[in-house]
Amino acid sequence: MAQTSLFIQTLKSCLKENGLTYADVARHLELSEASVKRIFSEENLSLHRLDQICQMMKLDICDLAKLAEQKQHQIQQLSEEQEEDFVKQPKLLFVAFMLLNDVDFQTIIHQYNINEHEGIRLLAHLDRIKFIDLLPGNRVKLLTSRNFRWRKNGPIERLFNQQIRKEFFQSRFAKSEESMQFASALISRSTLLLMHSKIEKLIGEFNELAQQDASIPLNERIGCSIVGAIRPWEFSLFDPFRKN
Repeated sequence: MAQTSLFIQTLKSCLKENGLTYADVARHLELSEASVKRIFSEENLSLHRLDQICQMMKLDICDLAKLAEQKQHQIQQLSEEQEEDFVKQPKLLFVAFMLLNDVDFQTIIHQYNINEHEGIRLLAHLDRIKFIDLLPGNRVKLLTSRNFRWRKNGPIERLFNQQIRKEFFQSRFAKSEESMQFASALISRSTLLLMHSKIEKLIGEFNELAQQDASIPLNERIGCSIVGAIRPWEFSLFDPFRKN
C-alpha cells in the first residue's frame, strides 16, 4: 500500500477508535462534511490539516507514523490452507465474517446458534492462525489489514464461484433496496484499466462505509453484498456476424 494511503487508513482507524466522525472533523477544520469526505476519499490531505486532525485526538504525527508502520505488518491475505479451513468449517467462516464486521463475541453467541464453548474454540482457532489476537474476557483484536482480501482463485473465491454467485444472482433485483446496472461498450485498453481502479475504489468505499456503520446496533444493520466486475467480453449472439 502507498505511504499516503497507509497514513489515511491509519488516521481513519484512529478517528473511529476515538469515537470521532467526519462531521466532528469538519467542525474542527471549519469545513463542510462533504469537503472532509472528499479529502479522505481523494487522499488529498495537507500536512497542516493532518496535524489539526491529530490534535483532535491528542496524537502526534510521529505517533500516527508508528501506528501506520504497525499496520503494514497486519495480514492482507490468508494462506491456501487457512482459507480451506474456512470452507470446511462454515461456522469458522461465519465467526470470522462477523468479527470483520465488528460484531463482538457476546453478541454472536447470544443472537446466533453458537454456544459459548463452541464459540471460544472458534476464537482460539482464529487466534492460532493470527487472524485475531484473543484477549482476556473473549475480547478480540483483529489482525487483518483494512485492505484484507481473499486469495485470487483461492478456496473462498472458488466457493463464491460454485455457490455464492449462483445464490446472489437468483434475484431479479426489482426491490427498492436492490440495484443492478449493466453496460456494454467498445472501449480502449487504457479505459479498461482505468475501470479496474474505479471498481477497486468503489469496493474500498463500500468497506469504509461498512466500518463507519460498525457502531450501529446489529439489529439495525442489513447483510449486503456488492459485486464489481469488468472484463473484455462480447455477447455470443453476435458471433455469427463476425467475418472469419
